[in-house]
Amino acid sequence: MSDCWQAWFDGSALPNPGKMGVGLVLLAPDGSQCERAFVAREPGCNNEAELNALCALLELARDKGVRHLQIYGDSDVAVKYVAGIKSTEIERLRKLVERSQILLGNFESVSLSWVPRHRNSAADALSRGALGLPPKPPPQRGRKGRKQKARE
Repeated sequence: MSDCWQAWFDGSALPNPGKMGVGLVLLAPDGSQCERAFVAREPGCNNEAELNALCALLELARDKGVRHLQIYGDSDVAVKYVAGIKSTEIERLRKLVERSQILLGNFESVSLSWVPRHRNSAADALSRGALGLPPKPPPQRGRKGRKQKARE
């Protein structure tokens, strides 16, 4: 689909629970990119930060007139709760899940997918940067785990 936008979201809390940082990346079909990073108004946990980031991303995309959207995030909780695969009884999370689900209705087509953290590094760096933290280092390839070293 040539008019499909791509987007990445991430949230961080420091400490957990604590101050929440939000990072968003919205990529237009023409390659132009919009990034946002901010500290949420209220403190919360990592899962709240992730869901706040998703809501902020959906609002940004809606306000830009996006019709078709592919969303990526490294929060299994946010993706599964919003997709309805899992549910929560925690009131603060439930409200954010419901808000996300309502915001998803603003698009003609939308997909929400989990990705590993290293494929969400720009949004992760933005959310951490909002809290004054450096980006997480990329995963190291070719390192042997403790169990493999013990067997050698």
